[in-house]
Amino acid sequence: MTGRAIRATFLTSFDILEKYGCNYVRLRIWNDPYDENGEKYGAGTNDLEKTLEIAGRAKTHNMGILLDFHYSDFWADPGKQIIPKAWRGLDTEGLADAVYDYTAFVLDKMISAGLKPDMVQIGNEITNGLLWPYGKKPEYDAIAKFVSAGIRAVNDADPSIKKMIHLDNGGFNSMYVDWFDHYMERGLDFDIIGMSYYPFWHGSLKDLEYNMKDMADRYHKDIVIAEVSMGFSMEDYSEYEGLEPGERKGYATKEELVSKLEYPMTPKGQSDFMKHVMELISSVDGGLGFFYWEPGWVPVPGCGWATEAALRYTGEKGPGGNEWANQALFDYDGHALEALEIIRDY
Repeated sequence: MTGRAIRATFLTSFDILEKYGCNYVRLRIWNDPYDENGEKYGAGTNDLEKTLEIAGRAKTHNMGILLDFHYSDFWADPGKQIIPKAWRGLDTEGLADAVYDYTAFVLDKMISAGLKPDMVQIGNEITNGLLWPYGKKPEYDAIAKFVSAGIRAVNDADPSIKKMIHLDNGGFNSMYVDWFDHYMERGLDFDIIGMSYYPFWHGSLKDLEYNMKDMADRYHKDIVIAEVSMGFSMEDYSEYEGLEPGERKGYATKEELVSKLEYPMTPKGQSDFMKHVMELISSVDGGLGFFYWEPGWVPVPGCGWATEAALRYTGEKGPGGNEWANQALFDYDGHALEALEIIRDY
């Protein structure tokens, strides 16, 4: 693989993905994204059945698969790592066994269906750990135990599958060094360091470049930008999704965040930003590529990040509208933006 090997994640149509040269998809999987009454948590309801369905589309279009285990019933990120409902009451040893068994079960189903992942992500943005409170940073012994259980399950299923550990805040080098120094003392070996990089949160592009190169040199691992995006507009899109302007978080339109950007939030600014990111990845020895998040999340009624059932599970406030539409690779009417051409032609 080269710095141009991995291009993007799941879009609405795999025909569009293929047209623009995308060769990999990143599929999140949640253990049980339904409440006790069977109500869906939304945001794709990415259970095993849905994962198999989308993986089948990807394979039909000759695309690689990165399988992203959240080890939660819904979104897991640095601000929340909620133990799956079925695992509540387990201690550290029991949770490690559950991670192994669940990872092995999912991989067996995928491999048996002819849908073997090419990469597996052991947890999603586990900067602050996973399976809280047992694996919450700085409980590095538990963190390493849980991550190693997932790695061991992947190795037992098929050692050729690449293993990724994914943190957020890709421009924060000291945090990465601290995290991986602790993990390397305790955990099983893996192949890829995955980073999230959002320019309004995660430092400058120079910070990202330094961190990628240092991680590759320091730990001799390949590097993937597992999540990246850039806005193309500051225009409000509430009318498209049928919500009031105040009924979403709107991260990508907050002035205090936008002021940190090195490129303007315009279609040209978005495409220039992505060209810069691809140039940085290509300059890293071991830089494999990137996954854009979330390229096809155009604003339509009912297509939000969480249902009421999901909000009860996470304890977060709603409503759960679309808070990312102005960072997609399509405009609000679903037309491809010029950044896709830059990604294709780079």
